[in-house]
Order: sequence, then structure tokens, then C-alpha cells
Amino acid sequence: MSLVESTLEPVDAIFDMTIPAGDGWIHEVKKGQTFRIVDLEGNQAVDTFFFDAHDYADRYSAVETICAQANVYLSTGTRLLTQNGHILMTITADTCGRHDTLGGACSQESNMVRYDIAKRYMHACRQTFLKQILKWKPDLNGRILEKRDIGHNVNFFMNVPVTPEGRLTFEDGISDPGKYVEMKADRDTLVVISNCPQLNNPCNAYNPTPARVLIWEAE
Repeated sequence: MSLVESTLEPVDAIFDMTIPAGDGWIHEVKKGQTFRIVDLEGNQAVDTFFFDAHDYADRYSAVETICAQANVYLSTGTRLLTQNGHILMTITADTCGRHDTLGGACSQESNMVRYDIAKRYMHACRQTFLKQILKWKPDLNGRILEKRDIGHNVNFFMNVPVTPEGRLTFEDGISDPGKYVEMKADRDTLVVISNCPQLNNPCNAYNPTPARVLIWEAE
């Protein structure tokens, strides 16, 4: 963990929005701008992934990010890297201290396999991601985002410990109301969020709640 508080004030933000529980959001964050996600009520998992805003083929890579920092958990100082090794964003402040990038996003299929076949029809993050990217504009190459582009993601505020045997366990979150993570864009970055609707594991205390997103202009 690397807990660092931000000096930025919400009143100075150029963008401020609350994402309802289980809903999605998509937005471009410009190079130099600072982006914050706030866990408003605590224990809410905010599934997020990132693309180079001008080249969707170059998207966030958990593998590159983990290898570069030699740590499976994300916190202050973590650089979010793409498949081509480009830095999209750098985490500059964090009051939670642990964020997951191994557990992936919930889907109808994983809900069915992990929990019960009857859970197949419950709403899941991959559906939210797909809904958001399908309405976004093409990149500079004319490429549009499709289902195949949903890849590695970050689960902000989610507690997924890695056991000594290399297994993943989904545990109660360690976040509290008002905890936040903040990152500065190293290049124009498309951010896609699914404010997780999961009801089957303790990632959000079995109770999805709203999250807040803010953006500050580059200094």
C-alpha cells in the first residue's frame, strides 16, 4: 500500500458526475488532466479499463503493468501501461491502498460458472462495458470499439488477495465511504467504467452503490 492524499479540491474540477449503482460511464481524459474515482459509500468495486484515445488497438495491459512494477496490486506510483508499453495514466493519490487487476470483470458466463446456473441472467460488468463502447466514436484510424476489445481491466477498491499457492480469493473490501484513487493522464486516454452490479460475492458487500468521478484540468 502507498496511501497518499490529493491536494485537489472538488470545487475546482471541470467535470463532476455520480455513476449510479450498476451503471456505466465512458469519457476521454486528456493528457495532463487528473482523474479521480470516489467510493461514495464504501466497498464498491469500480471496474475500469483504458484505451489510447487515438488508437484503440493499444489498450491497458495487466501483464505489462504488473511486470513493470513487480507487484500485482495497484496503488500510488503505479503506471498503467498498454500492450505496447505506453503509459496511459499514473496513480498519483490513493486513500484506499489496494486495487485489483487480476480478478477481471464479471460476466453472465462467469456468474453461472462461479455461483449457479440460475445466475446467468443477472446483469454483469461486461454487458455494461459493451453498452458503453458501442456508442463511442471511432479512433483516428477509423476503428470502432467492439466486444472483442473488452480485455484486461482494473477493479478499483476491490480486494482480491493472491494466496501462496497462486490462487485468487474474492474477499470483503477494505475501502470506506469517501475513499478515492486519483491518476494523471500521461496521454489522451479513453476511460470506460462499469460500476459493478455484482450481487454474488463480497466485492461490494452484496450491495452495489454509486461512485463519483471527477476531472481536473492540466496544471
